[in-house]
Parts: sequence; C-alpha cells; structure tokens
Amino acid sequence: METGDIAALARALRKREVSSRELTEATLQRIERLDPVLNAFITVTAGQALAAADAADRRLARGEATALTGIPIAHKDIFCTRGVLTTCGSKMLANFVAPYDAAIVERLAAAGVVSVGKTNMDEFAMGSSNETSFFGPVRNPWDPERSPGGSSGGSAAVVAAGLVPAATGTDTGGSIRQPAALAGITGFKPSYGRCSRYGMIAFASSLDQAGILARSAADAALLITAMAGFDPRDSTSVDAPVPDYVAALDRPLAGRRIGVPPQFFDAGLDPQCAARVREALQVFAGLGAEIVEVALPNLALSVPTYYIVAPAEASSNLARFDGVRFGHRSTAAGSLEELYKRSRQEGFGAEVKRRIMTGTYVLSAGYYDAYYLQAQKARQLIAGDLRRAFESVDVIAGPTTPTPAFRLGEKTEDPVQMYLNDIYTIAVNLAGVPGISIPCGFAGHLPVGLQLIGPAFDEATVLNVAHQYQLATDWHRRRPPQPAAARGAR
Repeated sequence: METGDIAALARALRKREVSSRELTEATLQRIERLDPVLNAFITVTAGQALAAADAADRRLARGEATALTGIPIAHKDIFCTRGVLTTCGSKMLANFVAPYDAAIVERLAAAGVVSVGKTNMDEFAMGSSNETSFFGPVRNPWDPERSPGGSSGGSAAVVAAGLVPAATGTDTGGSIRQPAALAGITGFKPSYGRCSRYGMIAFASSLDQAGILARSAADAALLITAMAGFDPRDSTSVDAPVPDYVAALDRPLAGRRIGVPPQFFDAGLDPQCAARVREALQVFAGLGAEIVEVALPNLALSVPTYYIVAPAEASSNLARFDGVRFGHRSTAAGSLEELYKRSRQEGFGAEVKRRIMTGTYVLSAGYYDAYYLQAQKARQLIAGDLRRAFESVDVIAGPTTPTPAFRLGEKTEDPVQMYLNDIYTIAVNLAGVPGISIPCGFAGHLPVGLQLIGPAFDEATVLNVAHQYQLATDWHRRRPPQPAAARGAR
C-alpha cells in the first residue's frame, strides 16, 4: 500500500474506511520492504507508532479529530524526540536519546499525527547530497545511483518513494527545497521565526528553519498550519498571527505578478532545467498571472556569504559537543584537554570539521573584519534586493537547483562544486523569507524543481501560487519506479 495525499487519507479515516492502525501497519510494512534500498531511515519507531495510531483511532471515534489525526509522517533526525535516538546523522550523537520533544514534534503530535521514525540526513545538516551522514548515503527513489539531495535527503526520499505522505525537514541554505527538487516532491520553508526552533539541534542559528516535505502545496499548508506559531522557549520565534494557509490556497492567479530574475538563468543552469522552468512560467501566464523581470544584482554573493556566516555560527553551536555532558566520549584520553580533542576528532566527520575550522578562522582576531563583517554586509545587500523586488511582484520564480540529481560520489571530492548546488536557494535563508520547490517536469528520467519565493511572513501567497500551478499540472503526482531490489517482495 502506497500512502496517498493527506486530504484523501484524512477523509478515509473520518469515514472509517481505514483505521489509523491499518494505515500505520501498511506504512511500516512498506518501510520494511523498501528502506533497505533507500537507506532513508535511521530509526523506525514501530511500537510507538502503533500506540499513537490506536490513540488516533480513539480520537476519531469520539469525533475529536483534526485534519491530521491518524496520518503517518516521519521526522528528520535533527528534531529531539523523547525516548528516541536523535543522532543528527553523526557519530557524535549516535547513542543520544533525547529527554524531551522538539516544539515541532509536540505540535504535530497534538494534532494527532503518527510518527513512524527518524530520517537520515547529512551530518548536523551540513551537506547537499546526504553523503556526509555517519549512517551512509540515502539513495534517490528515481535512480538509486543518484543523490536525493541534502541535508533533508532522507525525508525527501521517504515521501518520494511513498513510504509516508509527508516528513519534517530543516532548511539552512536550501536543505528542504533542494532535495525536494531532486526527488520530485514539494518542499516548503516558511519565514525565519514562523516555526519554533526549540528542540531542533542547531547548525546556523540565524538561518535554520523547520519546514515540510510533502506531495503537494495543499498538504504542506495543512502541516505548516499545525507547526507554525509563537513559542516563548525560542528567542528567534516571532509573535505574529498565523494565517489560515488552507483557506488561502484557492485564490485565482489572475492579477498576480510573478517576478523572474535573469540572474537565475546563468551559464551554470542545465539547459533542460531552464526549459522546464520556462514552460512552468507559461502555465502561470495561462492562469492569468503577469510575468515580469526583476533584478537580484547581488545574487552571486549568496554562496560566498553563506559559507562564511553558516560555518561561523556552526563553530559556535557545535562547541557544546565536548565529550563531557552528552554525545560521543573518547576512551583514549588522558586529560581533559585531550578528551575534548579526541572526542571531537572521533565524533565529527570531515565536512563538519571543515566547516568548524572555516568558521573558527573567519571569527578569529585579524580576520573577523575582513571576512565575517563583510559577509554580514553582503547579507544585507541580498536581503535588500529581495525587498525591492517584492515592491513590484507577489512572488519570485526560478529554478531550485542548477542540475537534476547527480550521481553519488560525483561531487564529494570537490566541496566547492557541492556548495554550488545551493546557488539558487541560499538567498532565501539569508533574507529569512519563505520559499517552496515544486515539481515542474523532467530532464530525462529525473525530476526538475521550480522555486517560488515570497515576502517575509507571506507564506500564504507562496502556497497559493504553488497550489494553483499544481491544480493545472500533474507533475507532483508522478511517482518513481519501484526500486528493483524490492520488486516481487510483497
């Protein structure tokens, strides 16, 4: 049984055509059959999931269900979950059992969702291919020899393969939208501060934001409605009303203005990706939207700016992993200083070490002004470009990634080439605005993603434009072939 979209599942649950237990059992069976091919789960919580499903069925029987009650989902393994391993894809936390739930986990549980487990990810969310995970790479359901993207690659793969209808993710520089594009699904990052970061293990505190990977913008709207809202436990949480995202989906596109920056169509963009995005723009025009050119002159500064700001914040955030209080502790240390050194040397992978060293360097005496301060100035230029663009357009459209999914191992020896995968997504995080990636066609047998970006705290418009496109097309309904190793294993 492949999971369908959330609205259809919710209707079936309310009509008692299927129980949450039956749905959860089918989900767990599909995970058992297909995940050995994908390596998308780090932990499967079958016992807890079935108990939550039984509770959801009782809630449904009492007529107390929400739109999400009884729906199985998965959580990226960066969110703390009480009594469950929370590893961040790292040896450093390979034995860490969280003593509390992250705010996102709490809110979705309160809405009645059933968590079936924790998904694989790039170590501490540092990566664009899900190859830096201590637990091995995730494979793309469209082609198991290719990457599903990262860092939320596990969440993208389980949704694309139909293991669950949706999964949580985090987006620091494109880590929801990029894997959504490479896996042919919908990935939504709300504005910075819209969803609580409490209990989400930090990578770069001024950039990280929780979001959703799902089949459609309509499903994303349902889940974000439950996830969003002020949380006094998170100092970066914004105390602002949460709109009715679902009600906003049905607004027609007539009169909408969609901006297209020429900077998105540079020499590094794969020609087939460019063609699919331009075809999507014609769909918007056919729906009554006006397509206009807007300028983002400082877009080229996004990658170098991000790879100064994010490592600088990571070097500070990851200092807590010292082998003393929690996480991996070296058994070969003879002194406290050696304990710190050996625990970090043994516990962190190469990419995490690279970013810690980069961040420490740009924050050090003599280099702070030359690198970190200049990066913060560039960040303001990028944010200013977006603010000016939104004075004349409702959303900005363009490609999500420069290429379709690349082969595993293809970019691991060249960090700069790997970093350039996020060239179109990073500006959204630097400016703190919402963005979504939706499928818009194929390059050969591989999906292509269209990115839509909106003004800060206007998630409703981004979701509306994406939903209207998905009503007019069926790219988001295309499914990858069943992995070869799983065929006949029913």
